[in-house]
Amino acid sequence: MNYIGQAVNRTDGIDKVTGRALYAAEHRLPGLAHAVLVMSTIPHGRIARIDTSAAERMPGVRLVLTHLNAERLPEDGKAGANSPPAGRIMSLLQDDQVHYNNQPVGVVVAESLEQARDAARHVRIEYERYEAVLDFEQVKDASYAPEKVKTDPPDSLRGNLEMGLRDAAATVDALYTTPTEHHNPMEPHATIAAWDGDRLTLYDSTQYVTGVRTTVAKTLGIAPERVQVICPYVGGGFGCKGSTWSHVVLAAMAARRAGCPVKLVLDRPQMFGPVGARPETEHRMLAAADASGRLNALRHDVTAVTSFIEDWIEPSALMTRMLYDCPNLETRHRLSKLNIGTPTFMRAPGEATGSFALEAALDELAYALEMDPIELRLRNYAEKDPEKGTPWSSKSLRECYRQGAERFGWQRRTPRPGSMRADGKLVGLGMATATYPANRSQAAAMARLLPDGTALVRSGTQDLGTGTYTVMTQVAADTLGLPLEKVRFELGDSSFPGAPVSGGSQSVASVAPAVRAAADALRKKLIEMAIGDPASPLHQAGIEEIRIEDGWLCRQSEPARREELTTLLARHGGQPVEATMQSKPGDEKTAYSHHSFGAVFAEVHVDPDLGEIRVARIVGSYGVGRLLNRKTGRSQLMGGIVWGVGLALLEKTEYDLRDGRAVNANLAEYHVPVNADIGEIDVIVVDEDDPRINPLGAKGIGEIGITGVGAAIANAVYHATGKRIRNLPITLDKLLD
Repeated sequence: MNYIGQAVNRTDGIDKVTGRALYAAEHRLPGLAHAVLVMSTIPHGRIARIDTSAAERMPGVRLVLTHLNAERLPEDGKAGANSPPAGRIMSLLQDDQVHYNNQPVGVVVAESLEQARDAARHVRIEYERYEAVLDFEQVKDASYAPEKVKTDPPDSLRGNLEMGLRDAAATVDALYTTPTEHHNPMEPHATIAAWDGDRLTLYDSTQYVTGVRTTVAKTLGIAPERVQVICPYVGGGFGCKGSTWSHVVLAAMAARRAGCPVKLVLDRPQMFGPVGARPETEHRMLAAADASGRLNALRHDVTAVTSFIEDWIEPSALMTRMLYDCPNLETRHRLSKLNIGTPTFMRAPGEATGSFALEAALDELAYALEMDPIELRLRNYAEKDPEKGTPWSSKSLRECYRQGAERFGWQRRTPRPGSMRADGKLVGLGMATATYPANRSQAAAMARLLPDGTALVRSGTQDLGTGTYTVMTQVAADTLGLPLEKVRFELGDSSFPGAPVSGGSQSVASVAPAVRAAADALRKKLIEMAIGDPASPLHQAGIEEIRIEDGWLCRQSEPARREELTTLLARHGGQPVEATMQSKPGDEKTAYSHHSFGAVFAEVHVDPDLGEIRVARIVGSYGVGRLLNRKTGRSQLMGGIVWGVGLALLEKTEYDLRDGRAVNANLAEYHVPVNADIGEIDVIVVDEDDPRINPLGAKGIGEIGITGVGAAIANAVYHATGKRIRNLPITLDKLLD
């Protein structure tokens, strides 16, 4: 079999387009009631008085839960906050404090959704207001250093920055900013909670079923084995569903108090605050190079917004530490607290924003040196990780530059800004480097051959729409020697063998090796059964002589000596045979530096009178190890590029600085790219062999697609207009200013 690498159609595709796929809120339970959150309307203060009497008298209302009657939880509901990435400090009605506008302060449960919504509007709350901190500009000078950035120190220094600046032929010293951006997956956060005695079942839209089980169990003070989390499908997550947020535990609390299953679905405005966002960031970039284009000095200072509830850092300067070979480099991460909901992971957290600042600064440096932007990057190409000193597990960035530039037609670019036109529009060509860590974590899987000759493979991972169902089916079918249609892969259940969060572009890189290991262990069990069975035509053959092909055990040297798997199992009692295996990274994690790389090329057309920007073409060229499915892989990379267009031109959460409310908390006014905004997208995946990342040589691709896109578009806008816009998103008013 050779399914790995093929453009296999999604195994879950028919279920999705016919409506058979059940998402979190679509599971039907007898006696199900509906819950609606009551949200705060002030940015900082306390609840002085809350009157639920009118709501409680309304038809169909079963429960109004507030801080006055909510159950007391271990450690005031913070017991599960120490299990990142799923664990967060939640708002669980344990006190009367309000830390941000749109914070959950109550739950109404009723027989119908309409009754719950109506009753929630009749909960009367009087607040004692405290002074709120809402303006980043007013507090960024008082920023502070976090303890760590991921597992690294917040600051770094190599060489001597001042000495590097002395011999500079060109220097760029500029400030770049990115705004707060909120996730808007098609499926909002949703949870159904159902108790059976002291056992809790959660149907939750999540990127981490195992993490939700652990966090909810700790928070409620019950054993993890009493919690089961089920999530067969996710309608988009992009990072916001990687953590366990308040609504999940509140649904469980409400279901226990109401004595019935409870469904709680956030409406679109409620997605702006209590479930995270990409934080506002400011980047001070200093880049200096000699006349040959060699970087002498590079500094990247990041200040990001966080909440008063907990620290969350956007690790934007980590990529600056490793991307280019610069002997004198300094980075710094700082935080500023605001009265907002805690930020969180958002597609390529750190790299999406950091690549905009770094790659735009390098573009400015290329213009100052009168050097081609690709050539500048090639002259500072890092042959090994300059921060860690370790070799790359693989790196195909030179080939990404070459193939991407050739496909894009970079050679037709004239260097002078404003020098290219087409159909009355200014034409700009820009490029940037893309990168993202190639992560891998421990994962486990189970493979079982059934008496009918089909295989069932399970792992407690998730499919966010990225193709996990399909890719794992391909890996299992190849390993077992079964046709694709005879393998069923199941996921999304915390009772299955454990798997990591579907974040950090690691699901395929982590789970696929576990699936392969389990399938291989099952294959060996079946072969051993055959060679140890006197009734088998393969009796006493060597284990290495036997292969499984299309459901048949065959002796390679004598193909006629073969036996169908169903016959073998029938002779052994007709019972399933299974194997469970675990896979985890080893010494290679420290011996090598694991990253994916790419090059992004963008063509924009700008109306010279109106400032309207259209992205006509984007070519992305990527080195991501072995692509396990060409179709779903290309889709993933295209999706990242589309989001990069939104990052560059559209997305920004606007806050009312008087009360801390997001004023565009809906899909009518929070702008995301639609089909009309997207021109031609061309994705190239270069051939790359990486035997050191995992046994399959596969790197994650979910996030690298967005990195570099914002900078490539910004650089193209400058090339078209001669105006350098350093503050995202690039809107027409900034060009007309």
